[in-house]
Amino acid sequence: MATPFRFEELAGRPCPIAASLEVVGERWSLLVVREVSLGNHRFSEIARGTGAPRDRLAARLRALVEAGVLERRPLSESPGRAGYFLTESGRDLLPALQALLQWGNRWLADEPPVVLEHHDHRVDAEWVCRTCGEPVAASPVERVLTPAGRRLSGR
Repeated sequence: MATPFRFEELAGRPCPIAASLEVVGERWSLLVVREVSLGNHRFSEIARGTGAPRDRLAARLRALVEAGVLERRPLSESPGRAGYFLTESGRDLLPALQALLQWGNRWLADEPPVVLEHHDHRVDAEWVCRTCGEPVAASPVERVLTPAGRRLSGR
């Protein structure tokens, strides 16, 4: 498991969004997670799917392994070779990817190149209350700053 993020090292407001972007905010990071989630575990497959330059991809893979988003382990079909696999932390990013896909399909694409389906119908991301299970729209959700979130660094 990755070490908890040191929020006090962030410039500006301590925030899980800012901390998350420190880990996966670089352009290739979420594309790597996408490719691995699609079953592409070899470096060459990830490179082909992302279009990332090989040196940048190697650096991203190392950083994602170090952050605990991916793990590198032997490939069963290729003894002596290793591949990249999502950890629990990496799997927890999949709803964020789904939300980005849905947003891109709605706002950036005349005809979506990718959709998510469950059986024969589309799947959309939505917020669900973890206590009662009720779907929740984003607008009426109250954003509450905790004492840690009120602290601004660089005082």
